Amino acid sequence: MQIIATLATDRYFSCMKVLPDSTILPRLLGSLQHLSWDEAARRARRIRLVLTDNDGVLTDTGVYYGPDGELFKRYSIRDGMGMERLGLLGIETGIITGEESPNLKRRAEKLKLKHLHLGVKDKIATLTRIRRETGLSPEEIAYIGDDVNDLGIMDIIGERGFTAAPADAMPQIHDLAQYICSWRGGNGAFRDFAEAVITLRLIRE
Repeated sequence: MQIIATLATDRYFSCMKVLPDSTILPRLLGSLQHLSWDEAARRARRIRLVLTDNDGVLTDTGVYYGPDGELFKRYSIRDGMGMERLGLLGIETGIITGEESPNLKRRAEKLKLKHLHLGVKDKIATLTRIRRETGLSPEEIAYIGDDVNDLGIMDIIGERGFTAAPADAMPQIHDLAQYICSWRGGNGAFRDFAEAVITLRLIRE
């Protein structure tokens, strides 16, 4: 495999900071479906924003409750590093979730995420608002989800963008996603997808 040279004329790489070659995986951790490597690579090079669900992707779907409600959820430090590495390529990360979790809000603040959408009932409407606010087209957006409430937004983004599912996502999501992570939700699934985007952008099969 060969590292792809950066083209000065490519506006998506114009502000790119270099990731050391030794940190770039030579192959995908998970697997592609519905897309060839070349098509997936073309899509990955257009991405400027990766959106993710929270429960089931950034967490393992478990939650600890006490008398006053939610106590805490477990997050993977590796996912945070994945967001940081995407940022070095000029790719932002955002979270869309139906939850109103104070723990997630603090986690997003720590990661300095600009796009945090809590209490979402209609993810497609939220996607439309994000596009309006950022000026991004669907082909510049990627999404990773795990359950049936992600089907609509993944169907829209998957037409020209890039979609993924954790290893333990619901079967309906597995059938639709274009990339299947080898890691489970809450155990590095987002990092797996982030590394796939990086590898597809920078490595020629």
